[in-house]
Amino acid sequence: MLSWIRISSVALLFSAILVLSLQGQNTEQLEVGPPPLHRVDPPAPGASSEELESRGDELRTEKNFLDAVDYYQAALKGAPGNASVFNKIGICHLMMQRYKDARKNFDRAIKADRKHADAYNNLGVIYYQAHNYNGAIKQYQKAISLRDDAASYYSNMGAAYFGKRQFDKAIQSYSKAMQLDPEIFERTSHAGVLAQLPSPEDRAHYDYVLAKLYARTGIPERSLHYLKKAMEEGYKDIKNVYTDNEFAALRKDPRFAELMAAKTTAIPD
Repeated sequence: MLSWIRISSVALLFSAILVLSLQGQNTEQLEVGPPPLHRVDPPAPGASSEELESRGDELRTEKNFLDAVDYYQAALKGAPGNASVFNKIGICHLMMQRYKDARKNFDRAIKADRKHADAYNNLGVIYYQAHNYNGAIKQYQKAISLRDDAASYYSNMGAAYFGKRQFDKAIQSYSKAMQLDPEIFERTSHAGVLAQLPSPEDRAHYDYVLAKLYARTGIPERSLHYLKKAMEEGYKDIKNVYTDNEFAALRKDPRFAELMAAKTTAIPD
């Protein structure tokens, strides 16, 4: 499952392979990190496809993606055309930033099972990572047409609409995601794609939207948290907090008055 691939309120943050190394005074060097290494014994020849897939799942949970791929590929030998395994291989490649291989395996998963909703969603992530928001939205819509109760699908689509600056549609998607899973924006995954919000203005708008959504659903602590973040990012329309209906109840909270009285200043980017 890729329900753990979700959207957060920060810029795109995949793990970098370049490691900054300070060597001596006033010396900075960029050192290329080593390629992924195999860290476990290879798949046992007599293991069943189910056993191999299960072991691959364990390795993927441990973020040992390269060995996980070996086990998943071994599992395919006994069960060729297994869409779920192709999808999992794609996830591992995505985590290793091997986007071309990831896309191939998501495509294989879809070819093996045209109703594999997660594979469409994950393929959408590949498009999103490449800033092809229209392509991403198309894949997310396919995923939702097959399964309309996955909060991550709507959250991902909201991020794509945000990338296109179609804020009304983004809010609709985010609202649906939060309706299905109120915790979705609080969980971030180091194995996932985060929201592409390159400018402080967009980040501020994004945080204000989340503040509004949490206020609407009656979670004041989180609403105040994102409202403060929006102010720190210098959201230019912060005065709307006094008129937007979603904040009606929050405006009665003493913590709201305290936050606004503090006049949180924008943090330089």
